Amino acid sequence: MKVLIINGPNLNMLGIREPEIYGSKSYDELLEFVREVAFGLGIEASFFQSNSEGDIVDAVQEAYGKMDGIVINPAAYAHTSIAIPDALKAVSIPTVEVHLSDILTRERYRHFSYTSEVCIKTISGEGFEGYRGALEVLLEEFKK
Repeated sequence: MKVLIINGPNLNMLGIREPEIYGSKSYDELLEFVREVAFGLGIEASFFQSNSEGDIVDAVQEAYGKMDGIVINPAAYAHTSIAIPDALKAVSIPTVEVHLSDILTRERYRHFSYTSEVCIKTISGEGFEGYRGALEVLLEEFKK
């Protein structure tokens, strides 16, 4: 099973940006964590991070016919982008949305996610472990 892990804006700043919300671990530590989890589950994981909405749309489109699943942390674009969920709908690849923090306990504008409307599940507020949960959901979906 091949899964594309997409991380949106400012996630490359993990460990620096608001550690009281996102923790003190770096983006590289997140990637290493997900690599280890994916390997343990027998999943081939590829990674993409961008601060640009259009680049994320391009990555989703490029996954068509190549990936069995997508894990996406659209970050702030969850609350502002219609283009990203449109791309996810277009490729019809099973997708799980992840947020490190609990978006429902944060600022009001973060309570709604356009991305969640097209995902099979949204995992929010579990930190790095949310990615493990997302991969497990996709693995179960793939077995159906």
